[in-house]
Amino acid sequence: MKRYGWFVAAILILALAFAASPAAAAEKTGFVNVQEVMVTSNAGKKETDDIKKSVDKTKAIIKERENELTKLKDELEKQRPLLKEDALKEKEIAYQKKFRDYQLLVKDSNEELQAKEQEILKKMIPDILKLVQSIGEKEKYGMIVDISQVPIVYHAKENDITKRVIDEFNKTYKPKK
Repeated sequence: MKRYGWFVAAILILALAFAASPAAAAEKTGFVNVQEVMVTSNAGKKETDDIKKSVDKTKAIIKERENELTKLKDELEKQRPLLKEDALKEKEIAYQKKFRDYQLLVKDSNEELQAKEQEILKKMIPDILKLVQSIGEKEKYGMIVDISQVPIVYHAKENDITKRVIDEFNKTYKPKK
């Protein structure tokens, strides 16, 4: 439903833009997929690989903790009939503490991943948008729409500048420290 709302909003914006200016209808509209630029550019691939390495390390730690929890739970279930009430409560409390620690680890890992992704966006998006704007000005586009953000039912492939933006981005992007 949310996508449909974006679609309707995009259509209304385009309709208003063309209705407001008859000259706008004569100008060409370009299309770019900024998400694709970020994923397939050299810098994007490097950043994605770095994140993947970090995620793989974290997944290994999480898997190790999951195995530890499973083992503890199995031991607890096997020993339940044999343990006295105090010892059973103590083991259950220890298990619950380890389970909370596990949940915190997963939550913190997800937050860290999101923060890294946001950091990459902050580094790359301004440069990508400058390139898109530069191409738009040079080639006299009236408008360039990011098709990764606004659902477009149809767009003329000859006006899709994504590949050119990727090529130019690969040539000019210098990572910020």
